[in-house]
Amino acid sequence: MKTLYRGGLVHTPADPSATALLVDGGRMSWLGPDADAPGGADRVVDLEGALVTPAFVDAHVHLSATGLTLQGLDLSGAASAVEVLDAVAAHAAALPGDAVVIGHGWDESGWADQRTPSAAQLDRAGGGRRVYLSRTCVHAALVSTALLSDEARVAAGYDDGGWLRRDAHHVVREAAYGSITSAQLGAAQRAALRHAAALGIAAVHECGGPGTSGEDDFVAALGHGPRLPRVFGLWGEIGAAAKARELGAIGAAGDLYADGALGARTAHLRADYGDEPGSCGHGYLTVEQVTEHLVGCVGHGVQGGFHAIGDRAVDTVLAGFAGAAARVGVERLRAGRHRVEHAELLDRAAIARFVEFGIVASVQPAFDRLWGGGHGMYAQRLGAGRALAANPIGSMAGVGVLLAFGSDSPVTPLDPWGGCRAAMRHHNPVQRLGGKAAFAAHTRGGWRAAGVDDEGVLNPGGSATFTVWETSERLGGVVGGEVSPAARTTVLGGVEIHTT
Repeated sequence: MKTLYRGGLVHTPADPSATALLVDGGRMSWLGPDADAPGGADRVVDLEGALVTPAFVDAHVHLSATGLTLQGLDLSGAASAVEVLDAVAAHAAALPGDAVVIGHGWDESGWADQRTPSAAQLDRAGGGRRVYLSRTCVHAALVSTALLSDEARVAAGYDDGGWLRRDAHHVVREAAYGSITSAQLGAAQRAALRHAAALGIAAVHECGGPGTSGEDDFVAALGHGPRLPRVFGLWGEIGAAAKARELGAIGAAGDLYADGALGARTAHLRADYGDEPGSCGHGYLTVEQVTEHLVGCVGHGVQGGFHAIGDRAVDTVLAGFAGAAARVGVERLRAGRHRVEHAELLDRAAIARFVEFGIVASVQPAFDRLWGGGHGMYAQRLGAGRALAANPIGSMAGVGVLLAFGSDSPVTPLDPWGGCRAAMRHHNPVQRLGGKAAFAAHTRGGWRAAGVDDEGVLNPGGSATFTVWETSERLGGVVGGEVSPAARTTVLGGVEIHTT
């Protein structure tokens, strides 16, 4: 079937005057001015002056958690412990039977009083139910007494008050999510994917693995079929390259934790936390483990990668890359387009090694927008000077590191236009990107990070993956503005996966 979209503003390097495009099957067979449009279309769509661009890619998401947050208890707007408890009480009152209260998004770093609810307070607010509330970073949680199991009590990161980190958090997260049926998880995943499509996102990178999501959850996320965004799976388990392939993943990467998060004070740092003297966080991997994992990924022909936020965790990962390069050769290692998620604290030497080893930086500009600057959470944890050095996306882009933008949803919301603007308005002016570079990182960068090089640009003969926006402004005006246009239509490989 041939569909002609005409009467718009088509953002394409092929022809700056293009106002129309012809889709034949899954490809764009022609782009150009309306007057030159070929005949023979089975269907004609009047764009009414709308902007057409490549569709967005979100390079780091968690579909089940995103869907559950969209459908349930979102605590991102809570400004105090009292507001968290009130939200828990209202949500619990509407739940059937003994269902677990699962919520997400609280962030005490912005509260006037940063004291968090205790397990006993959650017991009362939840009416005796099990309560699991993940912090916005998803590397810590507040839980009720019923989830303080014997297994959690003997694990690293346990606290009687109910604020759990590290291994103890992983134990209670598994228990809480174990109460959700596969049907509920599937519905949550589909809700997240429909929401993504409605935001002009045509593909996402699902990051799973032990401590993040179970195998069944992960496999289900990859199999929701047509008329939804494409899902690239990354299975984050050390030494599991063969298993990743068996699960249908493109890589043994994503949330393979080299450390934790700054908000939970578990990111692994070279120097102590400013607000927790004596603590440098925690590293989960050794250099030898990183090396062996990458060698295994090269051998199995899958992408490897790691979650690394703190500078010491990045040091560990890069030393492992050097070890792998010595074993398999730099060119073979570079060919795998291996990746590091988040990469928040990198110095010049680390960025140079990203270039040397061809590492993809899968980063989240919204982190700086929400927590950067001289007074945000980064400044609380690190001090103002170290905070301004965080998320060096401008420095990476300037030397050719491949950037792929994402949200880490539900850590931050799915919001691709907002992600682009956050990169353009970084708290540190040195790290700001131009609008075209930011847009490319949130479109073509995500495809390239998944090993797909013929997506993300509208060209004749290319894949018909694009979004029609409810605006008559050109790209520069939209990405540099304040208002994000609605997606009228999102198309993936010629198939409309969202339309209003």
